[in-house]
Amino acid sequence: MVNYKSERYDALRDRTKAFGLRAIRLFQSLPLQADAQIIGKQLIRCATSVAANYRAACLAKSDRDLLNKLKICQEEADESTLWMEYLIEADIVQPGKLESLLDESRQLTAIMTASSLTITRKLREAKH
Repeated sequence: MVNYKSERYDALRDRTKAFGLRAIRLFQSLPLQADAQIIGKQLIRCATSVAANYRAACLAKSDRDLLNKLKICQEEADESTLWMEYLIEADIVQPGKLESLLDESRQLTAIMTASSLTITRKLREAKH
């Protein structure tokens, strides 16, 4: 199993937490209209879930447990992207205001996807 007690994983743990916090701050700046609030709450749920599930992944009891938690992180990061796209496409938030946060959600999705693929390969190799 991977050792998640290193600086590399601490950095990703901090990065996922910062992502969730940035989503919270974005929500606080949204207009009070119903659509903005509903989409914003969905974004907060997903973005903060990335951090919570990554922390759980760092404490995984097995490679399978790790894989499951990373896949949840991947799904939540990707869903965060969706909610931000809605905010932009519904003309609630200007694209430039979300550019950095949207980029971060895509990067986190890519990182979690790559990590999931690596663990999946490792599990397949262990079977053979």
